[in-house]
Amino acid sequence: MAVQTAPAEQVQQAQTTVAGMRRLFTTADYHRMGEAGILGEDDRVELIDGEIRNMSPIGWTHVVIVNSYVALLSAQADKLVIVSVQNPVQLSDKSEPQPDVALWRYREDNYRKAPPTPADVLLLIEVSDTTLAYDRQEKLPRYAQAGIPEVWITNIDGEAIERYSEPQGNQYATKQTFKRGQTINVLALPQITIAVDAIFGPPPAADQPQGD
Repeated sequence: MAVQTAPAEQVQQAQTTVAGMRRLFTTADYHRMGEAGILGEDDRVELIDGEIRNMSPIGWTHVVIVNSYVALLSAQADKLVIVSVQNPVQLSDKSEPQPDVALWRYREDNYRKAPPTPADVLLLIEVSDTTLAYDRQEKLPRYAQAGIPEVWITNIDGEAIERYSEPQGNQYATKQTFKRGQTINVLALPQITIAVDAIFGPPPAADQPQGD
């Protein structure tokens, strides 16, 4: 029997139809996938606008910077905040990203009965190397829309920390950039400060002049 090949237009139309039928997941769906073992604890994924998105592998510089943030923030927490590391934050019923570091309002029960809401989040920190454009263009607008009051995007290549504050709609009204030699503080708790040099490590040694 001869096999009939569908015209290219029909194939394209079918692909468009399938794409249009793509299912968007809720956070409840997403959690059930984890409970059923469809998504494992080691899967680097996050839920953005109903889509399960793969996250980039973590490089060693990324690990060192996250650990530096955790050490510096934890030393100053003192029942002021809870430092959460690479844990999901539910922004809505369709989005649950996984920032590198988060500061939650302090609670004695450590949120044992229910996860924090966006109103409980004082600061989110993203450590960005290959993900810089994604963090700025995809995640930052969602954070603003959820009312997260402050976000730091750590530009590894640029050795700078971008602080975004005053969320308005899906963007932030204020952006400040902190570079080496400067200190950044948490707006909600200005006594918590971090030197930019402490995040990126000692600056490269200047070339020493050679003697005759």
